[in-house]
Amino acid sequence: MYLITGIPAAGKSTVAQMLAERLPQSVHVRGDQFRRMVINGRAEMTADPSDEALRQLRLRHSLTAKVIDQYFEAGFTVVAQDVILGDHLTQMIAQIRNRPLHVIVLVPQPKAIAARDAARPKTAYNAWEIDPLDRILQRETPRVGLWIDTSEQSPAETADEILTRATAETQTQEFNARTARHSDSSHTRLHR
Repeated sequence: MYLITGIPAAGKSTVAQMLAERLPQSVHVRGDQFRRMVINGRAEMTADPSDEALRQLRLRHSLTAKVIDQYFEAGFTVVAQDVILGDHLTQMIAQIRNRPLHVIVLVPQPKAIAARDAARPKTAYNAWEIDPLDRILQRETPRVGLWIDTSEQSPAETADEILTRATAETQTQEFNARTARHSDSSHTRLHR
């Protein structure tokens, strides 16, 4: 499972789609879809969010986590993406039951974000400014997973890097877990 985050216009949707297309029996879960499902009463996130906006954001993340788990349990490789910043990332990771989970944080430079946003048919930065969001990402988001500066990368290059680094990370974790189990069993045998 892959959970991709970053600020708007970081390339999350494009990279997630490319990554999902490279994986067998895969699904691309777009967390923002749950926000768009609210027809009346939607409270948008702003620089100073209301309690209702935060409640809806937590609901969106909870729904995304449940969908990720259900697809994974049905045998799919899941690539999910959304804007998940600050402590919300830790909460989201805790809500996803299954492992392995590869957390990917896309961190292009603000100038690259501005250029990408200007080139899109929709603009992400009407209620927000890029620099304050980047500060939230850099200062308040826990340093978990793979942080990738994609400023000079194409989406395809980013997808390649994610596959390479996530595979290496998983192999390292599996090796460390086997080594720890072996060490524990050796330690137990020596003290009997």
